[in-house]
Amino acid sequence: MTHFKPLLAASAACFAIALTAPAAAQDVPQGVQESEQANFEVHVVAEGLEFPWSIAFLPGGDMLVTEREGRLRVIRGGVLDPEPLAGVPDDLLVERQGGLMEIALDPDFASNRMVWFSYAAGTPQANHTALARARLNAAVTALEDVEVVFRARPDSPRGFHFGGKIDFLPDGTLLLSLGDAGLFRDEAQNLRNHLGTIVRLHRDGSVPDDNPFTGRDDAAAEIYTWGHRNVQGLAVHPETGVAWSHEHGPRGGDEVNILTPGLNYGWPVISYGINYDGSIVTEHTAMEGMEQPAWYWGVSPAVSGMAFYDGDAFPEWRGDLFIGALAGMRVIRFELDGDRLIGTEDLLSDMGMRIRDVRAGPDGFLYLATDDIDGMILRLQSPAE
Repeated sequence: MTHFKPLLAASAACFAIALTAPAAAQDVPQGVQESEQANFEVHVVAEGLEFPWSIAFLPGGDMLVTEREGRLRVIRGGVLDPEPLAGVPDDLLVERQGGLMEIALDPDFASNRMVWFSYAAGTPQANHTALARARLNAAVTALEDVEVVFRARPDSPRGFHFGGKIDFLPDGTLLLSLGDAGLFRDEAQNLRNHLGTIVRLHRDGSVPDDNPFTGRDDAAAEIYTWGHRNVQGLAVHPETGVAWSHEHGPRGGDEVNILTPGLNYGWPVISYGINYDGSIVTEHTAMEGMEQPAWYWGVSPAVSGMAFYDGDAFPEWRGDLFIGALAGMRVIRFELDGDRLIGTEDLLSDMGMRIRDVRAGPDGFLYLATDDIDGMILRLQSPAE
């Protein structure tokens, strides 16, 4: 198996920081101490993937991988099958940031073989994020009984900010992240549509009765949280069952959020970023009725992918949060104390790879997808393996 030179998981200093307020985390660390670090190797699991976007682990060790260009692939016995799976919807659109995005196994996959996936649908002039479910056939060669259960509205005339992340809450309901479609940032403050929101659904596509806006005439009933720019990280904490997310800021202002149903996370009324041309998005970083991030970056790493680690291979990492970075070309590790991010460490920053997805594997190792036309699936494992 091809592998990179073993790396110490200490490519940047790791600190524990006592915070007085989450939003001040980058500015005023108060009490710093070194944290225990892990030793690992980076191995190539598969290569030759065209912009891999998402990883899902099948029982028995095989993996499903989406390619943004519209293909669903399978890694069988550690080898990438050259043939993509059949059954991807015909209305899938590969346009700018859009394409085939997330793949996720249903919580009851062992009994129903159901998989969930998100994709950009429509035309270059009118497109949206779609959520579909399908049965994975026994041979793992095709999706069957494909059903689209949700389409975000309204359509966008551009191919930007689709969101697309999927996760499941402990009660079995599903969360799907959405973006503001790029052109329509102010619509993230409009509860009547889905732009700039995270939605919550039953697994038949219906709306839960206890969603925060169910029954209101002035709001879309699917909305769980709102005021987001482009959420491309979503993970449910394995102990608390609380959903966490991260989102892209504009130029600066990428942020990590802890999600509470019904709350407004501020975009674009409040932000720690500026426009790409240097102009001001907003003069406000805080406002009554809008949530502060648990963490934000002054310089955007372009965060993508998100996973809590609860495996046994790296005891030093147990309970930590891992986030990929596209422009930042690294993996960002956060130590947690409850719902506080108390320490941060950069991993793999010397490899120069855009990290699209981060997953904690059932074998206890950490898996990454690299965002490249010749993309790879990487595995971080202990040197003894």
